[in-house]
Order: sequence, then C-alpha cells, then structure tokens
Amino acid sequence: MEIKDLPKASLVHKEAFVRQQYSSEWLECNINAYPRMLSFVAEVDGSIVGYIIWNQKSGFRPEAVIELEQIAVLPSHHGQGIGRSLIEETLPFVKYQLTKQGAMLKHITVTTRADNHAQRLYRNTLGAEVEATIANLYSADEVFMVARDVMI
Repeated sequence: MEIKDLPKASLVHKEAFVRQQYSSEWLECNINAYPRMLSFVAEVDGSIVGYIIWNQKSGFRPEAVIELEQIAVLPSHHGQGIGRSLIEETLPFVKYQLTKQGAMLKHITVTTRADNHAQRLYRNTLGAEVEATIANLYSADEVFMVARDVMI
C-alpha cells in the first residue's frame, strides 16, 4: 500500500470496521511505520477491494514474530478468495523483508473477535490455532491465535 492508495483503501477500512474512526489516518500511520509494518492492497479490475497489514512484534529480532494486524475486504467481494490471496501472496514478501534484516519468521499471531468467521481463514491458510480468549477486550471477546511453523 502506498500513500496514493489511501482514499480507496480508507473506504475499505470504513466498510469493514464500522466501529472504528479516522480510517485514512489509521492506514497512513501504518504505512509510515515501514519496515515494522508492511501493508498491501488487493485490486480487482483496477479498484482496491481489500488490504492486509503485517506487523513485526517486539523489536527486530533474528527470529521474528509477525502479527497479521488487520485484513479487510469490501463486503461486496466477500467469498471470492481475496482474503486468502492477500495472505498467501503477501507473506512471501514479508519473509523476504525479514531475510533482508537478517531474520527469519518464527510465528504469526492474529487477534480477532471470538465470533469472527475469519478464524477459519486463519486456521486453514496459516495453521493458526486459538491460544487464549480475552473477555470483552474491544466490542466483544477476542481470541489470540498463533500459527507456528508456517509453510507459505
């Protein structure tokens, strides 16, 4: 994701996360946090329909723990494999960026609402499993998922 993508990516954020505010500012601060944060967009016919943000946790370490910070797809494009593609097509680039830092991927973490059906995506695509549930963290219970030995 680049600064030029903010207007359209912000619309995706606004539709995907209706309780959150300041979509453009949120995405811009993530772009500006490179290389700690790596952001990518998904396009269909030249229009941005989704994005993903990866976040390196706890400093730049030789064995990096990466968080799938946020993934969003326009509701009109749900069920088309865009979320899966965002993960599968961007994770190799994340791993490449780590090697440029002299690091390798150790684990991937994901937090999401306990009732979010995207848990299935994280389990099927990354092999992530629920490690903990945190009661009433944001708007509901959140699960903390960890993917170990990711093969993508």
